[in-house]
Amino acid sequence: MNNDILKSLPKFLEILGLDEEPMGLFYTDEKPVEGFSPKPMDLPTREKEQRNEIDWQAVFSKFSCAIGHIWRARKKKTAAYFSARQFGCPGCAFWLGFMKPQNETIIHYVSTEIPGQMEGELYCDSPDELRRIFEHIDPRSAPRKYCVIKPLSLFEDDQKPELVVFFSRPESLCGLHQLAAFVTNDPEVVVSPWSAGCGSLAVWPLYYLTRGENKAVIGGWDPSARKYFKTDELTFTLPYDMFEQMVKRFEESFLTTKTWTTVQKKIARSKKAWGENPQVE
Repeated sequence: MNNDILKSLPKFLEILGLDEEPMGLFYTDEKPVEGFSPKPMDLPTREKEQRNEIDWQAVFSKFSCAIGHIWRARKKKTAAYFSARQFGCPGCAFWLGFMKPQNETIIHYVSTEIPGQMEGELYCDSPDELRRIFEHIDPRSAPRKYCVIKPLSLFEDDQKPELVVFFSRPESLCGLHQLAAFVTNDPEVVVSPWSAGCGSLAVWPLYYLTRGENKAVIGGWDPSARKYFKTDELTFTLPYDMFEQMVKRFEESFLTTKTWTTVQKKIARSKKAWGENPQVE
Protein backbone atom coordinates (compact mmCIF):
# COMPACT_ATOMS: atom_id res chain seq x y z
CA MET A 1 0.00 0.00 0.00
CA ASN A 2 1.32 3.40 -0.99
CA ASN A 3 2.30 5.26 2.20
CA ASP A 4 2.09 8.65 0.47
CA ILE A 5 -1.56 7.94 -0.34
CA LEU A 6 -2.27 6.95 3.26
CA LYS A 7 -0.65 10.19 4.47
CA SER A 8 -2.81 12.26 2.13
CA LEU A 9 -5.98 10.34 2.93
CA PRO A 10 -7.09 12.26 6.09
CA LYS A 11 -7.14 15.61 4.24
CA PHE A 12 -8.89 14.00 1.29
CA LEU A 13 -11.61 12.58 3.55
CA GLU A 14 -11.94 15.83 5.50
CA ILE A 15 -12.64 17.92 2.41
CA LEU A 16 -15.22 15.37 1.27
CA GLY A 17 -16.84 15.38 4.71
CA LEU A 18 -16.26 11.66 5.22
CA ASP A 19 -15.59 10.51 8.77
CA GLU A 20 -14.97 6.87 7.85
CA GLU A 21 -11.94 5.77 5.90
CA PRO A 22 -12.60 3.65 2.82
CA MET A 23 -12.01 -0.08 2.73
CA GLY A 24 -9.87 -2.01 0.31
CA LEU A 25 -10.94 -5.26 -1.31
CA PHE A 26 -8.48 -7.89 -2.49
CA TYR A 27 -8.05 -11.65 -2.85
CA THR A 28 -5.36 -13.52 -0.95
CA ASP A 29 -4.38 -17.00 0.15
CA GLU A 30 -3.70 -15.77 3.68
CA LYS A 31 -6.55 -15.94 6.16
CA PRO A 32 -6.82 -12.72 8.21
CA VAL A 33 -5.65 -13.09 11.78
CA GLU A 34 -8.84 -11.42 13.00
CA GLY A 35 -12.08 -10.17 11.55
CA PHE A 36 -15.62 -11.24 10.72
CA SER A 37 -16.65 -14.06 8.41
CA PRO A 38 -19.62 -16.39 7.88
CA LYS A 39 -19.73 -19.81 9.50
CA PRO A 40 -18.23 -22.59 7.35
CA MET A 41 -20.57 -24.72 5.26
CA ASP A 42 -20.53 -26.79 2.10
CA LEU A 43 -20.73 -24.92 -1.18
CA PRO A 44 -24.16 -25.61 -2.78
CA THR A 45 -22.99 -26.00 -6.37
CA ARG A 46 -25.18 -26.62 -9.41
CA GLU A 47 -23.62 -30.09 -9.72
CA LYS A 48 -24.61 -31.01 -6.16
CA GLU A 49 -28.07 -29.60 -6.77
CA GLN A 50 -28.51 -31.78 -9.85
CA ARG A 51 -27.55 -34.82 -7.77
CA ASN A 52 -29.96 -33.73 -5.01
CA GLU A 53 -27.08 -33.56 -2.52
CA ILE A 54 -27.82 -30.13 -0.98
CA ASP A 55 -29.44 -29.79 2.44
CA TRP A 56 -31.27 -26.54 1.74
CA GLN A 57 -32.65 -26.34 5.26
CA ALA A 58 -29.08 -26.28 6.58
CA VAL A 59 -28.04 -23.70 3.97
CA PHE A 60 -30.84 -21.30 4.89
CA SER A 61 -30.40 -21.89 8.63
CA LYS A 62 -26.78 -20.69 8.37
CA PHE A 63 -27.65 -17.77 6.10
CA SER A 64 -25.77 -14.53 6.79
CA CYS A 65 -25.34 -11.49 4.57
CA ALA A 66 -21.88 -10.44 3.40
CA ILE A 67 -22.82 -6.79 3.90
CA GLY A 68 -23.69 -7.63 7.51
CA HIS A 69 -20.18 -8.95 8.13
CA ILE A 70 -18.73 -5.90 6.41
CA TRP A 71 -20.94 -3.69 8.59
CA ARG A 72 -19.45 -5.31 11.70
CA ALA A 73 -15.95 -4.90 10.28
CA ARG A 74 -16.65 -1.22 9.65
CA LYS A 75 -17.79 -0.67 13.23
CA LYS A 76 -14.80 -2.51 14.72
CA LYS A 77 -12.30 -1.22 12.14
CA THR A 78 -11.17 -4.70 11.18
CA ALA A 79 -11.48 -7.12 8.27
CA ALA A 80 -14.37 -9.07 6.82
CA TYR A 81 -13.43 -12.11 4.77
CA PHE A 82 -15.07 -14.78 2.65
CA SER A 83 -14.15 -18.04 0.95
CA ALA A 84 -15.63 -21.09 -0.75
CA ARG A 85 -16.30 -22.40 2.76
CA GLN A 86 -17.25 -19.13 4.43
CA PHE A 87 -19.70 -17.35 2.15
CA GLY A 88 -22.85 -16.85 4.23
CA CYS A 89 -25.30 -17.24 1.37
CA PRO A 90 -25.24 -18.77 -2.13
CA GLY A 91 -25.66 -15.27 -3.53
CA CYS A 92 -22.39 -14.12 -1.99
CA ALA A 93 -20.67 -17.30 -3.17
CA PHE A 94 -21.71 -16.43 -6.72
CA TRP A 95 -21.07 -12.68 -6.63
CA LEU A 96 -17.60 -12.99 -5.05
CA GLY A 97 -16.50 -15.62 -7.56
CA PHE A 98 -16.47 -18.76 -5.44
CA MET A 99 -19.24 -20.57 -7.30
CA LYS A 100 -20.80 -20.49 -10.74
CA PRO A 101 -23.13 -21.04 -12.35
CA GLN A 102 -25.68 -20.09 -9.71
CA ASN A 103 -27.93 -22.99 -8.72
CA GLU A 104 -31.53 -23.15 -9.89
CA THR A 105 -32.96 -23.04 -6.38
CA ILE A 106 -31.49 -19.59 -5.74
CA ILE A 107 -32.43 -18.39 -9.24
CA HIS A 108 -36.05 -19.24 -8.46
CA TYR A 109 -35.84 -17.80 -4.93
CA VAL A 110 -34.39 -14.44 -6.03
CA SER A 111 -36.94 -14.12 -8.83
CA THR A 112 -40.39 -15.64 -8.36
CA GLU A 113 -40.47 -18.53 -5.88
CA ILE A 114 -39.16 -21.93 -4.94
CA PRO A 115 -42.19 -23.98 -6.02
CA GLY A 116 -43.86 -25.67 -3.07
CA GLN A 117 -41.26 -24.35 -0.59
CA MET A 118 -41.16 -20.56 -0.22
CA GLU A 119 -42.05 -17.26 -1.82
CA GLY A 120 -39.49 -15.53 -3.97
CA GLU A 121 -37.78 -12.18 -3.40
CA LEU A 122 -39.23 -10.78 -6.65
CA TYR A 123 -35.99 -9.04 -7.68
CA CYS A 124 -36.44 -10.27 -11.25
CA ASP A 125 -39.68 -11.09 -13.03
CA SER A 126 -38.77 -14.63 -14.08
CA PRO A 127 -36.14 -17.32 -13.48
CA ASP A 128 -35.31 -17.30 -17.20
CA GLU A 129 -34.49 -13.59 -17.16
CA LEU A 130 -32.44 -13.86 -13.98
CA ARG A 131 -30.52 -16.81 -15.40
CA ARG A 132 -29.76 -14.68 -18.48
CA ILE A 133 -28.58 -11.79 -16.28
CA PHE A 134 -26.31 -14.07 -14.26
CA GLU A 135 -24.83 -15.54 -17.44
CA HIS A 136 -24.18 -12.01 -18.71
CA ILE A 137 -22.45 -10.93 -15.50
CA ASP A 138 -20.36 -14.13 -15.36
CA PRO A 139 -18.33 -13.19 -12.24
CA ARG A 140 -14.59 -13.58 -12.40
CA SER A 141 -13.55 -16.74 -10.57
CA ALA A 142 -11.89 -15.93 -7.25
CA PRO A 143 -8.14 -15.85 -7.97
CA ARG A 144 -7.19 -16.67 -4.38
CA LYS A 145 -8.67 -18.54 -1.42
CA TYR A 146 -10.05 -15.53 0.47
CA CYS A 147 -11.81 -12.31 -0.50
CA VAL A 148 -10.86 -9.74 2.14
CA ILE A 149 -12.21 -6.26 2.70
CA LYS A 150 -10.64 -4.07 5.37
CA PRO A 151 -9.83 -0.42 6.14
CA LEU A 152 -6.99 0.93 4.01
CA SER A 153 -4.95 1.77 7.10
CA LEU A 154 -4.73 -1.97 7.88
CA PHE A 155 -2.99 -2.84 4.61
CA GLU A 156 0.62 -3.93 4.94
CA ASP A 157 3.39 -2.40 2.85
CA ASP A 158 3.35 -5.37 0.48
CA GLN A 159 -0.45 -5.45 0.14
CA LYS A 160 -2.44 -3.51 -2.44
CA PRO A 161 -6.22 -3.51 -2.82
CA GLU A 162 -7.75 -4.20 -6.22
CA LEU A 163 -10.74 -2.06 -5.34
CA VAL A 164 -11.52 0.73 -2.89
CA VAL A 165 -14.96 1.01 -1.29
CA PHE A 166 -16.46 4.17 0.19
CA PHE A 167 -19.63 4.27 2.28
CA SER A 168 -21.20 7.66 1.77
CA ARG A 169 -24.37 9.73 1.84
CA PRO A 170 -25.28 11.70 -1.32
CA GLU A 171 -23.64 15.04 -0.51
CA SER A 172 -20.17 13.51 -0.10
CA LEU A 173 -20.96 11.02 -2.84
CA CYS A 174 -21.40 13.86 -5.33
CA GLY A 175 -17.81 14.86 -4.62
CA LEU A 176 -16.55 11.34 -5.30
CA HIS A 177 -18.68 11.12 -8.44
CA GLN A 178 -17.46 14.38 -9.93
CA LEU A 179 -13.84 13.75 -8.92
CA ALA A 180 -13.88 10.40 -10.72
CA ALA A 181 -14.87 12.25 -13.89
CA PHE A 182 -12.21 14.91 -13.23
CA VAL A 183 -9.34 12.39 -13.14
CA THR A 184 -10.58 10.24 -16.05
CA ASN A 185 -12.28 12.78 -18.36
CA ASP A 186 -14.92 10.11 -18.92
CA PRO A 187 -18.51 11.42 -18.62
CA GLU A 188 -19.71 7.81 -18.14
CA VAL A 189 -17.08 6.81 -15.60
CA VAL A 190 -19.67 6.19 -12.85
CA VAL A 191 -22.21 3.41 -13.36
CA SER A 192 -24.86 1.80 -11.16
CA PRO A 193 -25.92 -1.63 -12.45
CA TRP A 194 -28.33 -4.03 -10.77
CA SER A 195 -26.89 -6.55 -8.31
CA ALA A 196 -26.90 -7.83 -4.78
CA GLY A 197 -25.23 -5.56 -2.23
CA CYS A 198 -21.99 -7.54 -2.33
CA GLY A 199 -22.04 -7.57 -6.13
CA SER A 200 -21.63 -3.81 -6.26
CA LEU A 201 -18.50 -4.09 -4.15
CA ALA A 202 -16.70 -6.65 -6.28
CA VAL A 203 -18.30 -8.16 -9.37
CA TRP A 204 -19.27 -5.07 -11.33
CA PRO A 205 -16.03 -3.07 -10.88
CA LEU A 206 -14.05 -6.21 -11.79
CA TYR A 207 -16.43 -6.90 -14.69
CA TYR A 208 -15.49 -3.57 -16.26
CA LEU A 209 -11.77 -3.90 -15.46
CA THR A 210 -11.52 -7.28 -17.17
CA ARG A 211 -12.97 -5.61 -20.28
CA GLY A 212 -10.46 -2.78 -20.16
CA GLU A 213 -13.00 -0.27 -18.86
CA ASN A 214 -12.14 2.00 -15.94
CA LYS A 215 -15.42 2.44 -14.05
CA ALA A 216 -16.60 3.40 -10.56
CA VAL A 217 -19.76 1.72 -9.30
CA ILE A 218 -22.47 3.15 -7.06
CA GLY A 219 -24.25 0.39 -5.14
CA GLY A 220 -26.16 -0.36 -1.99
CA TRP A 221 -29.55 -0.57 -3.69
CA ASP A 222 -30.29 -4.17 -2.66
CA PRO A 223 -33.36 -3.97 -0.34
CA SER A 224 -32.29 -7.14 1.46
CA ALA A 225 -28.98 -5.54 2.45
CA ARG A 226 -30.24 -2.04 3.34
CA LYS A 227 -30.47 -2.89 7.06
CA TYR A 228 -26.66 -3.02 7.10
CA PHE A 229 -26.28 0.55 5.83
CA LYS A 230 -26.75 3.85 7.58
CA THR A 231 -29.89 5.69 6.51
CA ASP A 232 -29.36 7.35 3.10
CA GLU A 233 -25.97 5.65 2.71
CA LEU A 234 -24.69 4.11 -0.52
CA THR A 235 -21.43 2.54 -1.70
CA PHE A 236 -18.94 3.93 -4.18
CA THR A 237 -16.44 1.33 -5.41
CA LEU A 238 -13.60 2.08 -7.78
CA PRO A 239 -10.35 0.53 -9.01
CA TYR A 240 -7.36 1.30 -6.82
CA ASP A 241 -5.49 3.13 -9.58
CA MET A 242 -8.41 5.53 -10.07
CA PHE A 243 -8.60 6.07 -6.31
CA GLU A 244 -4.89 6.86 -6.21
CA GLN A 245 -5.31 9.49 -8.92
CA MET A 246 -8.23 11.03 -7.03
CA VAL A 247 -6.18 11.35 -3.82
CA LYS A 248 -3.18 12.75 -5.70
CA ARG A 249 -5.17 15.32 -7.68
CA PHE A 250 -8.15 16.40 -5.55
CA GLU A 251 -6.49 19.73 -4.67
CA GLU A 252 -6.46 20.62 -8.38
CA SER A 253 -10.22 20.12 -8.64
CA PHE A 254 -13.55 21.72 -7.75
CA LEU A 255 -13.07 20.46 -4.18
CA THR A 256 -11.07 23.63 -3.46
CA THR A 257 -13.70 26.05 -4.83
CA LYS A 258 -16.47 28.11 -3.22
CA THR A 259 -18.97 25.82 -4.90
CA TRP A 260 -17.75 22.89 -2.83
CA THR A 261 -17.82 25.02 0.33
CA THR A 262 -21.58 25.30 -0.18
CA VAL A 263 -21.83 21.51 -0.41
CA GLN A 264 -19.74 21.16 2.75
CA LYS A 265 -22.37 23.19 4.61
CA LYS A 266 -25.00 20.72 3.47
CA ILE A 267 -22.78 17.84 4.60
CA ALA A 268 -22.57 19.46 8.05
CA ARG A 269 -26.36 19.85 8.20
CA SER A 270 -26.78 16.21 7.21
CA LYS A 271 -24.44 15.09 10.00
CA LYS A 272 -26.32 17.23 12.49
CA ALA A 273 -29.66 15.78 11.33
CA TRP A 274 -28.39 12.26 11.95
CA GLY A 275 -26.78 13.12 15.28
CA GLU A 276 -23.27 12.56 13.97
CA ASN A 277 -22.02 16.10 14.47
CA PRO A 278 -24.56 17.78 16.76
CA GLN A 279 -22.37 20.80 17.59
CA VAL A 280 -22.66 22.13 14.04
CA GLU A 281 -25.03 25.10 13.76
